[in-house]
Amino acid sequence: MKRILLISPQPFFQWRGSPIRVSFNIQALAELGYTVDLLTLPIGERREIEGVTIIRVANPFGFKQIPIGPSLFKIFFDVLILFKGMQLIRKNNYLLIHGIEEAGMIAVLLSLLSGSKSIFEKHSDPSSYKKGFLKNILLSGYALIERITVKAVDAVICTGAGLTKQVDDMQTSTRAFHIFDIPSSLVEPSPDRVTRVREELQQQKDEILITFVGSFAIYQGVDLLIASIPQVVQTCPQARFIIIGGTAEQIDERKNILQRQGALDAVSFIGMVAPDTLPNYLSASDILLSPRLSGVNTPLKLLDYLKAGRSIVATDVEANRLILNEDLANLATPDASDMAQKIISLIENDSTREAMGKAGRKLYESTYNFHNYTKKLEACYTFVLQSSPSEVSSNAPDS
Repeated sequence: MKRILLISPQPFFQWRGSPIRVSFNIQALAELGYTVDLLTLPIGERREIEGVTIIRVANPFGFKQIPIGPSLFKIFFDVLILFKGMQLIRKNNYLLIHGIEEAGMIAVLLSLLSGSKSIFEKHSDPSSYKKGFLKNILLSGYALIERITVKAVDAVICTGAGLTKQVDDMQTSTRAFHIFDIPSSLVEPSPDRVTRVREELQQQKDEILITFVGSFAIYQGVDLLIASIPQVVQTCPQARFIIIGGTAEQIDERKNILQRQGALDAVSFIGMVAPDTLPNYLSASDILLSPRLSGVNTPLKLLDYLKAGRSIVATDVEANRLILNEDLANLATPDASDMAQKIISLIENDSTREAMGKAGRKLYESTYNFHNYTKKLEACYTFVLQSSPSEVSSNAPDS
């Protein structure tokens, strides 16, 4: 049996980047013929996936949520994951242990104890989360652990070219594989549902729908977007902004800002939308937004935007530039006035919107899809297992 232990120290399933990617990992591995044990947190939506056993650690304090990024809460659960992993390796013979983010070090420790191969999957740049004295201390510690992990594992998977460069700059002998993100859902939008969603979102027939998707973390740039909205609606009264994401408290805070600026009536906050429903909302929109401020990894939302075949306005920063260019998006400096001008220019030019949307959809179909993702993951696993010829010949899936 080709059995894999995949360790994800994030809620599963939950509507955000890492859990979405983990769901694609286990689906791809199951399709490649591996039996997967997913060791994860006791938080998140329950899912049944053929060929996958989901194993959750205990939740003695009844946590319902944990913050994104390193924290004391994560350390608590990481300890529980380590001990649960030790139980699992005593019971099961794993070919490979695959750790996500800080679970990469756990994968290293368990592989040393069990004699298994190990993979570390890097999803983020720790500097993107910097905020506050305590968190900076945790991030400095995490950066050190990450370097040790990279040296010890058999391979590193990076979700973006910027993260791959970070690993290569460590100058270890460990090979880094760039396995790009793909859209958060494999579901194609339903034309009938798209029409209904557009009718629900529009308050006037001629409104142009301008949509942002994402968390309200600082690096996502939601406050830059909020600051640009009054200028857009003053120039283009047909503009309607749709904000998808955020907690109730975060939404109320931004509503108060917009209310003071007299722009709240032009904005609809609809909270979270499930990944398999999101394609309908994106396809119902005219312009999609990525006001990212920092980071070296491609924002997951951009892949959803390309798949939707809609025009994009994005900040001209490294993270967005990894896959966007002037043919795919209007690129703005991280400034509210320039962001507003780039949005206005697309509102006023429907032919440009159409051309951008077609170019984005073409890129998705040629590159950023689940088939290509699966092939790249297969290549990484084959590379890691090939050091033992007998295992490769009997256990690795065919190319």
